[in-house]
Amino acid sequence: MIDAVGEILAILLFLSLCGTIALGFPVAFTLAGVSIIFAFIGAMVGHFDLSILTGLPSRYFGVMLNEVLVSVPLFIFMGMILERSGIAEGLLTTMGQLFGRVRGGLGFSVIFVGALLAASTGVVGATVVTMGLISLPAMLRAKYDPKLATGVICASATLAQIIPPSTVLIFVSDILQGVNAQAQLQMAAEKGEFVQPTTVSVGDLFAGAIIPGLILVGLYALYMGYQAAFHKDRAPALVMTDEDRDGLPWRVVTSLVFPLLLIAIVLGSILMGVATATESASLGAIGAMIFAALKRKLNFGLIREATLATASTSSMIFVILLGASVFSVVFRGLGGEHLVEEALRALPGGLFWAMFVTMFVMFILGFFLDTFEIIFIMLPIFGPALIKLGADPIWLGVMIGVNLQTSFLTPPFGFTLFYMRGVAAASVTTKQIWAGVVPFVIIQVIGLSIIAYEPRLATWLPDLIFRSDVQVDAPNAGTPGSSTQDLLLMPTDPGGGVPAIPGLETNSGDAPMPALPGQAPAQ
Repeated sequence: MIDAVGEILAILLFLSLCGTIALGFPVAFTLAGVSIIFAFIGAMVGHFDLSILTGLPSRYFGVMLNEVLVSVPLFIFMGMILERSGIAEGLLTTMGQLFGRVRGGLGFSVIFVGALLAASTGVVGATVVTMGLISLPAMLRAKYDPKLATGVICASATLAQIIPPSTVLIFVSDILQGVNAQAQLQMAAEKGEFVQPTTVSVGDLFAGAIIPGLILVGLYALYMGYQAAFHKDRAPALVMTDEDRDGLPWRVVTSLVFPLLLIAIVLGSILMGVATATESASLGAIGAMIFAALKRKLNFGLIREATLATASTSSMIFVILLGASVFSVVFRGLGGEHLVEEALRALPGGLFWAMFVTMFVMFILGFFLDTFEIIFIMLPIFGPALIKLGADPIWLGVMIGVNLQTSFLTPPFGFTLFYMRGVAAASVTTKQIWAGVVPFVIIQVIGLSIIAYEPRLATWLPDLIFRSDVQVDAPNAGTPGSSTQDLLLMPTDPGGGVPAIPGLETNSGDAPMPALPGQAPAQ
């Protein structure tokens, strides 16, 4: 049993980490550095075994060999090619002319294009910069309210966080694979039973996020419709010239062909079970280059820029992952996981209030931390306890994705706000940008509440597509050290170098085991 001193150190570790990051220190090095300091403090007072840290190098190497995570730089590269080849620019211009003739039409076009770009690129930064450079000047010339214009652009760009193919969902699914297995094994051990853990693949989470993503698109469109109907001066119609109308139907068709084909190739191959996430990402990257070549935009300079941007973004994500792994191991070694589980179990209302508290903490952290930082820190801590309380892992992953989408919008550190500030005209103030995103943050909270109230919105499509046939995206799934979930979840057993799953040796009593996905509750 973990003693109180270790749990106090775990709490101090978490608070010190948040405080240090808030001071502006580099996140990846802060995660590792603060954790190492507390590891030595814990060892000095006899409440942490430093030999746990010796397993980290092999796990780092294991992540490099994880085939699922190879899809992350491939999807980023695909998005960079599309953004730099002008495909997104042509789509924005054409859709703006198509919808702009009605009140609120430019806003509707931004939402529609944001959803299409999310489903074909999955890169938030590139999307918000492209839409900010192209759509914002057009909306301002059409006399749109700057707050409404910047708000709808920022919110639509963040759809790339939840609509597949999303790099965030790839990491969430990879971590959930281990979280789900750990929770199921712990529950089976408490009952003295043997269980084969169910899998949570990238395809599962991609399918689960489609309907919630479309719900957000619908809520954004309803809000824009309300503004156009009741506040006509905020979203007036676009004045079209004869030149704009000339050949518009043909331009609409040609601008939609490339994105829709790419969506069909990437998402279709995953959902139909034809390809894994990594294979579909490869198809997407090749398809993006072919489309750029057909538009006569493919050249060495374009590939070089896209490659450098991909390397920079991927390096940032994986360095944070490596730092977060040190924090996770130290936090768990100090007994923090046990503390979190007991705290969630002690809440009245069971799973409902446990999920509410978890989502609220993640929402608040989104004001200060990046999405990947929150995932790598929070999911390994809260995930096992929530699944043991009865949360479906796919529903949990989608809820986290929608919740963390707000981290890109919430002032003062939302990344889309920085991107928008960088491309917006000087006449648009930072205060207007912040005020513009507030209604969309509220809309996302409403969307999150809808999905929380009806989990089948996230689980119905994965059940329909995959549940008749178990799908595992990674050949190494379940192999120690082979993925993010091993890196973040399993400290090394000093006795034999084999990953130990904390909690298997404990017995928490005769409480009934929570129902697993597709199973009836144990009596």
